[in-house]
Amino acid sequence: MTEAMNADAWLNEHGDYLYRFALSKVHDDELAADMVQEALLAAWRGKSRFKGDSTLRTWLVSILKHKIIDHIRKDIRQRKISDALENDPSSHFFSESGEWQTNPRTWHDNPEQCCDDLKFRLVLKECLTRLPEKQRRVFELRELADEDTDTICKACDVTSTNLHVLMYRARLSLQACLQKHWFGGAST
Repeated sequence: MTEAMNADAWLNEHGDYLYRFALSKVHDDELAADMVQEALLAAWRGKSRFKGDSTLRTWLVSILKHKIIDHIRKDIRQRKISDALENDPSSHFFSESGEWQTNPRTWHDNPEQCCDDLKFRLVLKECLTRLPEKQRRVFELRELADEDTDTICKACDVTSTNLHVLMYRARLSLQACLQKHWFGGAST
């Protein structure tokens, strides 16, 4: 069998499987096809290193995994911080240098008295409904149900780090909402 026929056989026998694998990782048709092409080319160039300790498909998938990882690393290096900030729901609170856009005002109200006030609780409830679902859920579990970190992480399927990020964003959003609808106007 000639080398060209072997290359065609690799593509015919493993191409669809490799493409589905790549697509499940990168979620982009063209990028998945490019990753498979790069992996097959690298495998073909390094075919002398294939010792047969695994199946050919396993070896090809391993090469494909490395190509995908290399792509992700390159993509991360090329991302700009401003792109990341655009996708962060709390970014509108801060300037590009990390400073507050508008400094939060000091609240002079007594928190316990606010919680006893039915009107305040209604405003807080409305502000909570405006949070993204996961932020609202972790905030309610932590602050209203007084659950511990492990319980919340298991219930919401998040890591401890992600929980703290969600709480931070929820608090920022609630602060802005309460500032606007309670402390900044509605009750004063």
